[in-house]
Amino acid sequence: MKNRLILSIILLTMTLSGTNAQFRGPSLGFFQGFTDVGSPSIPGTAVYSEPDQVYWMSGSGSNIWFGEDSFSFLWKEMSGDYILQAELQFIGEGTDPHRKAGLMIRSGLTADAPHVSCVIHGDGLTSLQYRKSAGNDMQEVQFEISGPDVIQLEKKGDIYTMSVARRGEIYMKESLELPIGEDLMAGLFICSHNDTVSEKVKFHNVRIFGTEPEGFVQYREYLGSLLEVMDVETGHRRILDGAPGSWQAPNWTHDGKTLIYNADGLLYNFDLETGTSSVLPTGFANRNNNDHVISFDGTQLAISHHTEEDQGQSVIYTLPLEGGIPTRITPNSPSYLHGWSPDNKYLIFTGGRDDVYNIYRIPAAGGEEEKLTDESTLDDGPEYSPDGKYIYFNSARTGTMQIWRMEANGSNPTQLTFDEHNDWFPHVSPDNRWIVFISFPKEVPAADHPFYKRVYLRIMSVEDLKPRVIGYLYGGQGTINVPSWSPDSKKIAFVSNGIFQ
Repeated sequence: MKNRLILSIILLTMTLSGTNAQFRGPSLGFFQGFTDVGSPSIPGTAVYSEPDQVYWMSGSGSNIWFGEDSFSFLWKEMSGDYILQAELQFIGEGTDPHRKAGLMIRSGLTADAPHVSCVIHGDGLTSLQYRKSAGNDMQEVQFEISGPDVIQLEKKGDIYTMSVARRGEIYMKESLELPIGEDLMAGLFICSHNDTVSEKVKFHNVRIFGTEPEGFVQYREYLGSLLEVMDVETGHRRILDGAPGSWQAPNWTHDGKTLIYNADGLLYNFDLETGTSSVLPTGFANRNNNDHVISFDGTQLAISHHTEEDQGQSVIYTLPLEGGIPTRITPNSPSYLHGWSPDNKYLIFTGGRDDVYNIYRIPAAGGEEEKLTDESTLDDGPEYSPDGKYIYFNSARTGTMQIWRMEANGSNPTQLTFDEHNDWFPHVSPDNRWIVFISFPKEVPAADHPFYKRVYLRIMSVEDLKPRVIGYLYGGQGTINVPSWSPDSKKIAFVSNGIFQ
């Protein structure tokens, strides 16, 4: 079932009938039911806390092992292919080192049901655990990592993949094949490993969503979109709103009150106080892509609109920030906007000329374009540093897409990232201290940035240039194409994807 992903639905307290369903808390967030599986002696609890979007769970239970289980489970009925994500933190020292919590996909609520679990123990032991059939003893695949706080469990057919990381690092992964059915229960669990005590755990950044099915045609079909904000220091994410279609590329107005994003060729203002969206009027420009940038003085907006007179190719325009009739700036197309100069005199963009894409600048009032890079491979995503000294961009000139920096006049190009990921769209914080960008896996061709991939949001200091992960998400095209920092350099806005079933 493809539900509209607006926040009011996501946070709805759902009603479920049946003797196994137990409700202890004002809301279950994404989930449908909470059950003490195997009748632990101390009843568990599950509370969903808004507005921080955190799940607090307590539970006892003797174990999740051997032929039967005893634990507490917050669950949702799911079918098809999907991903569960969360970050977890045990509360307190704990009584037994084998207290455990994590993610579970289970065939039912009986104590002996087959299941697959992403398990984190109180002593740090990390394992992919599974029961092949009802009543069987559990088996496991142990990870070398101890005590990760970022966890993910993905179902794709009968293949289950567990991914774990310490915040800041890339995932470690293990997979197995296990045919336990299609109509399953997926969610969060806790077990104290001691039936006489109750343990507590905090789950945040919880996401549960369907993934791109076989035969899916991108740009004709779309999965859902979530508009999110992240605190870059803590990594804590909040869902603001969403839709079953494609929302893309939010950027922050300089007063900190509004996010501008695009959907269905139009631009929208999302009011952060009221949580509502309204159309930003752009006149005839009704085929806008996800390249829209606010001038450094906060008064103008530059956009990329696909014009009929240019055979549907992208052309750059400017207009007042509050909306109006756009003024054409680039005479040539395709031209994809990416930034303003800090003095508001220039626009910088990616231009396709003779089927080769390089970086150009042009006076913001219009005039002749100036070519700043001259490579046979793709250069893209240019953006000025707030002091105007540098232009940051991504380039495939080394064979993989990496982050680069050059002087504002195009001289002295310098490579900044050097790993196997394909890195796109560097965005410099307003305080000129940080660069955030999106990293695609090496399996994605260097010159592509498609929808619906398992991507990282990474950040690095302008000084030490050492990337670390701050976001683990399903996204890609439209996630973070434009400058998306909050004015105080503490948060970023982005879009993640996936149909919630």
